[in-house]
Amino acid sequence: MSTPSGSPAKTYALKFISGKYQGGEFPLKAEKQIVIGRSSELDMVLVEDMVSRKHARIMVSGVGQISIEDLGSTNGTFVNGEKVKQATLKEGDRILIGTSILKLILQGAGAGEVDEVVAKQRLEEVAVQAARTSTKASSMTGKIEEIPLPDLLQLFHTSKKNGVLVVSNDHEGKIYLRQGRVYYAVIDENHNLGPQKSFNRIVTWEQGDFELRPADPQEFMVELDSSTEALLMDALRQLDEYKRIQKDLPSMSTQLMLAMPMTAPLRELTPELLDVLQQVHNYGSLGGVLNHSEQDDVQAAEAVLQLIKRDYVRAS
Repeated sequence: MSTPSGSPAKTYALKFISGKYQGGEFPLKAEKQIVIGRSSELDMVLVEDMVSRKHARIMVSGVGQISIEDLGSTNGTFVNGEKVKQATLKEGDRILIGTSILKLILQGAGAGEVDEVVAKQRLEEVAVQAARTSTKASSMTGKIEEIPLPDLLQLFHTSKKNGVLVVSNDHEGKIYLRQGRVYYAVIDENHNLGPQKSFNRIVTWEQGDFELRPADPQEFMVELDSSTEALLMDALRQLDEYKRIQKDLPSMSTQLMLAMPMTAPLRELTPELLDVLQQVHNYGSLGGVLNHSEQDDVQAAEAVLQLIKRDYVRAS
């Protein structure tokens, strides 16, 4: 197929970035529609309870415009975190159907034509292989390199998911969800860090695996009470502010010590700065201060920076 100017048209595919079909791809063809659902006679068959028999339809027009339509499904169709009846799709958009997240990707020039029957068989093979190699076939899994955590949490919020989102890299973060709302977070089971600070840190992670596990009956003394949107906005604001000062900060493990001799008068410090000065003395590193300060990471880091600049603290 060619565009009106004679140049080859772009060809797209749906890539599964989460769920039991993760890693599978389904090509889209011009002037063609595919119906997605649980029923075996459909174009794209997704065998899972949260997918309706006829769930959604994706259409590609003759001029290459791609649209999606929900077919009255029980659990809904979501595009970039928004529940839709009908929507136009563009490259990079993420679609949530059941426990599968699909990303609209541009296919390479050498992708070639793939028959729908072959594509359907390949998806079945991916699901069978996943079931053989994993005991987590029914859970949502994927990589946050494919779908950043803020986008994933927005999807979960809109679709009112329950469960524990576990994110693993060098650390293990857990974000607890109730009807899509974040109510608790913890890193490496260190509950002393507090849910707010843990959530803010986890959201900034850019690499790692995620899995949405079943809801945990565990109860917590302190729960987050802000909306998911407010939590995300605050976490991303803090990330921007931290990046602004990061180049001036010592590394997390660099040893910090009180200036000797300390010529700057302590009476000029606010109570908040005195608290941070005490934490520097007690824990001896930026990481130690951030982990033990009652202030958020940005406030505590800015305080350490101020103490260094005013010669109360020195980095060795």
